Amino acid sequence: MPEKILLALSTFPDAETARRISNELVAQKFVACANILPSVESIYTWKGKIEKADETLVFFKLSEDRQTAFQEKLRSLHPYDVPEIIFVPISSGLPDYLRWVADNCG
Repeated sequence: MPEKILLALSTFPDAETARRISNELVAQKFVACANILPSVESIYTWKGKIEKADETLVFFKLSEDRQTAFQEKLRSLHPYDVPEIIFVPISSGLPDYLRWVADNCG
């Protein structure tokens, strides 16, 4: 595999926001693909209080060389003060699919 591929996860306040930001990230080739999961229940601590929220989770696929640019762009677009941006390395997968991801990023 010539380029390392990453799976990035981020939550959004609603599907419309997730869709708008995902479209921009795909159109500008920060990511090859975004999968939007419309409803997750999140329980977390924020400013000393336990909070609960319905959120939208997005899986982004990108090449490792786009990681920094993707993170900066997502952070600039994201409505949260501290957005969830987590990267998971993809150790293996269908070579044709991984090549497609690499070919469709930046």
